[in-house]
Amino acid sequence: MSFRSGSIGLLRAASSRICTVQCGHTQVFGPTARLYTTRSSLSVPSSRASAGRSGSMTAISLERRHYASKRDNYPPKVSLKNNVVDVEHRGRSLKLSAAYLLDHCRCSKCSHAKTKQRLKTLSEVDPNVFISELTPSSDGITVQWHGQDGHTALFPWRFWARLVEAQSPQISSKILWDNKIASKPPSIDYERLMPSSAGEEEAEKAVLEWISKVDQYGFCFVNGVPATPEATEELINRIGTIRQTHYGGFWDFTADMSLGDLAYSSQQLPAHTDSTYFTDPSGLQIFHLLSHPPPGEGGHTLLVDGFKAALQLEHDQPGMYQTLSTVPVPHHASGNQGLMYRTCRPVLTVTHEEGDESLEMVRWNNEDRGVLVDRDGWDEESTVEVWYEAAREFERILRSRENEYWVKLQPGTVCVIDNWRVLHGRSSFTGSRRMCGAYVGRDDWRSRLWTLQRRFSNTQKDDLWDFGW
Repeated sequence: MSFRSGSIGLLRAASSRICTVQCGHTQVFGPTARLYTTRSSLSVPSSRASAGRSGSMTAISLERRHYASKRDNYPPKVSLKNNVVDVEHRGRSLKLSAAYLLDHCRCSKCSHAKTKQRLKTLSEVDPNVFISELTPSSDGITVQWHGQDGHTALFPWRFWARLVEAQSPQISSKILWDNKIASKPPSIDYERLMPSSAGEEEAEKAVLEWISKVDQYGFCFVNGVPATPEATEELINRIGTIRQTHYGGFWDFTADMSLGDLAYSSQQLPAHTDSTYFTDPSGLQIFHLLSHPPPGEGGHTLLVDGFKAALQLEHDQPGMYQTLSTVPVPHHASGNQGLMYRTCRPVLTVTHEEGDESLEMVRWNNEDRGVLVDRDGWDEESTVEVWYEAAREFERILRSRENEYWVKLQPGTVCVIDNWRVLHGRSSFTGSRRMCGAYVGRDDWRSRLWTLQRRFSNTQKDDLWDFGW
């Protein structure tokens, strides 16, 4: 949103005072309240002016000094001029229209308290609506709109602060790693995660710790898991709903090529991400080695931090990073009779979530890559060769010894991988090797993470203003 800047006047309200500032005059409540204002002319169309009020308003600035915010001890300053609200907080500012605030009203007429859903359409939000009054209090600022049947809404202080904070660069919780992580990989004990052994509350806290490690590192081991499909499936369900794909839901398989995928073979698999041929690749890849008895050998697991590799490419070869994040590449799954999955997306997915441009997903599976043809993004004759050059360099980084973390999994250790970030592979093997596991959708495991973070934080429970960000 872009509006003309400018605010005039300052209101300072102490914690024992409540001040109301209205069109053309000021009401002060409290025995020792002090108010400083500067008046200015503000033209208001006569159709919006209240009966009995002048065609000018006081340009006001509301600054809460002593009402401590949970998010910041220095709460925002909110000012109004020319029907534009300016919010200043921690050296940043934001301008909001009256219509924007009305659209974000969360009173009972505008938002459902239980479902957290909006109750009015955009057509019901007048783009030319006019703010007639702002009222500060210890809880926030109440906004009243003119010509809306006296519509008012309290916007808490943390709403104003969070709007401005959302503009700031977000500090990533991701921890990038290379093969040195072998000395201390992220892990957690199975018994801590199960309510039957740890109790409901402590087990939920442990699940939060578990998936927080997945969020930070892109993977996490669970130790001490009974080496059975039943225990493994029960553990996976602690994160979220198992995702159904053409491989089924929960898998229990050996290298028998029962499905048309190299995962069902015994040959070596280079580092890759799964389901690149889906528009929404699987969020978590979870597997458990149930058995691989002698004389069977090999079958070591390979993990590579795709985010580290991508950011290394961006640092060393920014042009190549740009190529892999913009040029769409086809992927397909065509090895099973009656099924054909295909999509065409860049290797690197860059998003603008929470206001920042950031790497969201690595989609790398050379085995499932399709035919390179002229598509949107392949707009020059040299684009194919430019893509090959960038892809070869990215593969070189992925396959560098320092970035490859090899581990020999044992029965009882479950490996949970963020399939949008960490690539996995394996060495070839001999003998009978039995694996089980499943996928969990990204939205499902992220929902579990956020709800547990909220549950065990100091955030006010079931507050409408804490949802929808």
